[in-house]
Amino acid sequence: MSGKITCYLDCVSPYSYFALLHLERTRSVLEAHNIEIDIVPVFLGGINVGSGNKPPWTLDAKAKYSKYDTKRAKEYFGVPELSVPPFFPITSLLPQRALCHVKEAHAEHFVSIFLDIFTAMWKNQKDVSEPEVLAEVLQLRLEEDQVRDVLANASSAPFKQRLNDNTKEALDKGAFGCPWFSVRNSKGKEEPFFGSDR
Repeated sequence: MSGKITCYLDCVSPYSYFALLHLERTRSVLEAHNIEIDIVPVFLGGINVGSGNKPPWTLDAKAKYSKYDTKRAKEYFGVPELSVPPFFPITSLLPQRALCHVKEAHAEHFVSIFLDIFTAMWKNQKDVSEPEVLAEVLQLRLEEDQVRDVLANASSAPFKQRLNDNTKEALDKGAFGCPWFSVRNSKGKEEPFFGSDR
């Protein structure tokens, strides 16, 4: 049996960005050891509600600590230019549903588009919850007609349900935030991990 890392991410979370950067940088090493990586878009707002957790900025102690930890993480992962956009937080339903469709219809571009969305929001200060902004980001990898199709599907019942199902799956595995990892070794033993995997 091969190993597998399932990673649940939301573009609203900078630590999800760090996690995806880390996984992509180590992908070739992991795959050389027969470890599969599965990136799963989820809705962090739903995870917070379902688990009873609260975002870091809503609790004074967490907010104070996150200033230190975010600075360390930006240095560690090599993204010192990352900064919190003035419109933060966003409701990430549209980009996350769009990513669900991209994963199905354009799998070869899925990770690159996820990274593009993170870059747009966290480096370029663009509100990817706005359809026209998301369209601009998608056009970096997809043709115009494909972008229209992704946006149409992102608002459709099947992909609303897909994101709900992904989020429930993460909750069922114990998630209380993002990034959330479910890691299975070659013997079939599975354990959860939380955080940006430093």
